[in-house]
Amino acid sequence: MSEKKARGIPGLRGTDHIGFTVPDLEEAHHFLVDILGSEMIYELGAKRADDDWMQTHLGVHPRTVVREIRFYRLGNGANFEMFLYEAADGQAPQPRNSDIGGHHIAFYVDDMDVAVSYLRENGVAVMGEPTASKQSAEGQRWIYFRSPWGLQFELVSFPGGKAYENGAERVLWHPAHPDR
Repeated sequence: MSEKKARGIPGLRGTDHIGFTVPDLEEAHHFLVDILGSEMIYELGAKRADDDWMQTHLGVHPRTVVREIRFYRLGNGANFEMFLYEAADGQAPQPRNSDIGGHHIAFYVDDMDVAVSYLRENGVAVMGEPTASKQSAEGQRWIYFRSPWGLQFELVSFPGGKAYENGAERVLWHPAHPDR
């Protein structure tokens, strides 16, 4: 009988950080710290190369310069790595959710209505009204909002759990059962 081969990267423990590029560090810092409640942990200075290092390691034009990198911690989730680039070949528009490479970052909140009110009171662009999920995600409410530079974020809340959890052996992370 052959041994069953393990799937996945050996030793992988979870998401360490999410990196994103911003057009204005101070505006983004204000949003992350004062609106979302992140804590800035440390920063790194400029990174440039006279060879193909930037292209080989980061997939950008070889003469692109990273002006600054800042690291933030937000609650009990992944950390954020925020970049300010000087792109040698210009900037592409931010992809929409429907575009390849489109993305958003979702946060769990205890009370959706309180969280949405807070965002609106602080001038954050909230997209519509909270939506109640159906099917396997029934029990969850969610809403998208945008950072000042257009990155989409989402709030989710499912204090009573989601429908799929009933009888499930393994579930997605949730603050009420972080180890289940």
